[in-house]
Amino acid sequence: MAATAASTLQIAAAKPSIFSAQTIFRGGAANVGINSLGASWAKLSSGCHISSGRHFNRTFTSSPAKFNKASTKAMSESAESKPAAGLPIDLRGKRAFIAGVADDNGYGWAIAKSLAAAGAEILVGTWVPALNIFETSLRRGKFDESRVLPDGSLMEITKVYPLDAVFDTPEDVPEDIKTNKRYAGSSNWTVKEAAECVKQDFGSIDILVHSLANGTEVTKPLLETSRKGYLAAISASSYSYVSLLQHFLPIMNPGGSTISLTYIASERIIPGYGGGMSSAKAALESDTKVLAFEAGRKRKIRVNTISAGPLRSRAAKAIGFIDMMIDYSIENAPLQKELSADEVGNTAAFLVSPLASAITGAVIYVDNGLNAMGVGVDSPIFKDLNIPRSS
Repeated sequence: MAATAASTLQIAAAKPSIFSAQTIFRGGAANVGINSLGASWAKLSSGCHISSGRHFNRTFTSSPAKFNKASTKAMSESAESKPAAGLPIDLRGKRAFIAGVADDNGYGWAIAKSLAAAGAEILVGTWVPALNIFETSLRRGKFDESRVLPDGSLMEITKVYPLDAVFDTPEDVPEDIKTNKRYAGSSNWTVKEAAECVKQDFGSIDILVHSLANGTEVTKPLLETSRKGYLAAISASSYSYVSLLQHFLPIMNPGGSTISLTYIASERIIPGYGGGMSSAKAALESDTKVLAFEAGRKRKIRVNTISAGPLRSRAAKAIGFIDMMIDYSIENAPLQKELSADEVGNTAAFLVSPLASAITGAVIYVDNGLNAMGVGVDSPIFKDLNIPRSS
């Protein structure tokens, strides 16, 4: 396991620094060598697709990364003679599979970093067409800054698996996808095959993260959305979670945890978030409750979802009005600040840890409290009210 696995994690106040999850460029698909795994590469060179394992020789002279918000702080046991103050989140000995990391500025990457800082071993599944470009960027060090953990070490990804969670089995893949040049050179990337590869390589996992969403007609109003576009949004954004848990549950250790990411559009009207995506998020939240019961009874697995506020990720920018939503949130949320990806990552680390052992079937809001608001207080209608504002 990576060097970061010899640490515990705690949520602690930290001073501002140049490293911020908001500057991240969403990460995901590549194979990152781990210094302590030199003797284990033979194990990883299975029949499942993986790019050649290269160790990163880059060194960092910068100080440990700290954030201007509550940060995920790793405390190295070797450097600390005394137990860490506070209540630590300790994921040492745990293995996480994070589906849907394709660059380094989204919530999936932030969750991976928080879990790594807590000591978990990180496996990643990424969309096949994004694999090569991510590998190249990672290999050339373009993501080195965003790999820095709070203790100054670099997040290590033990192995990356190609994944397209729209397809459950090889038989589900249509011919036009099989022959698509963006899928050339990759194999074993359906959900069933990815789970089989993980089992073959590692035997089991403890944590499953679903960070996947896509709506081909997201910019269309619901009344203009086609059946094909609507069902595509459901398939990629909600059923993909059912499929992942269906195939990974048999290799999850009892007492493990799984989380997904949802959005307030599941229960409130967000004009512009169309194409069936609001319906997909509503389905995801409903499925979370049912899956919590079924997975809990079957293997004592906890199932939760995080309803995260708006973030300037590459995927969100495709919608076209993410800046407007962030400005709206800052003006109207109880906490008037921009949400950072690491705040969602920290919440995920808590939810998959033993500290949250009685939490399952829950929607956890991480949005500066915007979900609690009934009206937009920046409306001119309230101009004469004495509405408190952040100083």
